[in-house]
Amino acid sequence: MNKNLKQGLKILIAVFMLNSVYVFKTSAQTVPAATPTVQPVDTAKVKKDTIPAPRPIPTGPKVGIAGLNHDHIHLILNEFKNGRVNIVGIAEPDKKLWAKFGKIYNVPDSLFFEDLRTMCLKRKPAIVLGYNAVGKHIDIVETCAPLGISIMVEKPLAATLDQAKRMEFLALKYYINLLTNYETTWYPSVVSAYNTVKTDSIGMIRKMVFHDGHEGPREIGCSEDFLSWLTDPILNGAGALNDFGCYGANMMTWFMQGQKPIAVTAIARHYKPTVYPKVEDDATIIVEYPNATGLIEASWNWPFSIKDMEVFGAKGYIHTYDKDSLEVKIHNNVRSFKASALPSPEDAPVPYFTAALKDPIKSRDDRSSLKYNMIVMQILDAAKRSIKEGKRIVL
Repeated sequence: MNKNLKQGLKILIAVFMLNSVYVFKTSAQTVPAATPTVQPVDTAKVKKDTIPAPRPIPTGPKVGIAGLNHDHIHLILNEFKNGRVNIVGIAEPDKKLWAKFGKIYNVPDSLFFEDLRTMCLKRKPAIVLGYNAVGKHIDIVETCAPLGISIMVEKPLAATLDQAKRMEFLALKYYINLLTNYETTWYPSVVSAYNTVKTDSIGMIRKMVFHDGHEGPREIGCSEDFLSWLTDPILNGAGALNDFGCYGANMMTWFMQGQKPIAVTAIARHYKPTVYPKVEDDATIIVEYPNATGLIEASWNWPFSIKDMEVFGAKGYIHTYDKDSLEVKIHNNVRSFKASALPSPEDAPVPYFTAALKDPIKSRDDRSSLKYNMIVMQILDAAKRSIKEGKRIVL
């Protein structure tokens, strides 16, 4: 075969190979991709997943709310949102707060009333919970007591001792429960400490020290609605002295089995006058008993939030560090542990007041009781007089 013929053959083969590759690629690109299998839509499941579950139907006594300008209201409304409290009406004159809390907790418009008496007459609650200014607690009692409706207010019981005496008179006259809600009532560590003392494990109480407070209500971000009365000497009755001094006075009264003190001495400090111009932001209260001494340190100036307690006995010592943790020292034996969870109805406000409504006598000598909180109010009143007069007040 001559040279030219061989060269022509090579060119022809090359062209053929190129065309074959092009046809193969083109075919591969034009073949339609496999169509994925489409599963039938389960419309029932879609509907179930997209529609929010209805709020559980609450049980228990009918509960009315008086006021929405106390930041602790979030706790009870969260219980309502989760179906754990049967709120039948909310009395609050500020409609701005209706909109705020209605949106956050999905509260129906039908539950809101401007007037407490109207709400009570229409909805007939078994108990009304007060979430308004402490100085307005007396208004709740003036309205509800004649209607035979029991009441639980946020701590302390009242802004002044005179208000507390009027509230006590009405509660006794109309045979209603008048309870005070303290956060520390539901602390397992505090109950464990009390039970240890009650069994005489540390001996007779000689000294009690209570530290209660935080960096300050404005510093920790309390709402302006709350601050508007909390920092007012009339609407709150004082500053940190009432706000946090009541915790120590309450637990001290409980540990002392309702024994009244013989004298009170107190001092107040005003470390942040530009932040809290009208009220003290720090108070120290010495409470004297015949055989023991109590020290209450209440402040809006702690570097952190604190609610701890120390109890010194003739044979031992107890220190509760927080809600759950405590340490017990008896002679050379030291035990640090977490307290057991509290059983119902001792673990939260709603089951507690439900039980109290059924058995008022059982709750007469407890931290929430009117009897003990009248002693708390005497301690706070004596502390204010001691600060004003600069002397020890004998009760």
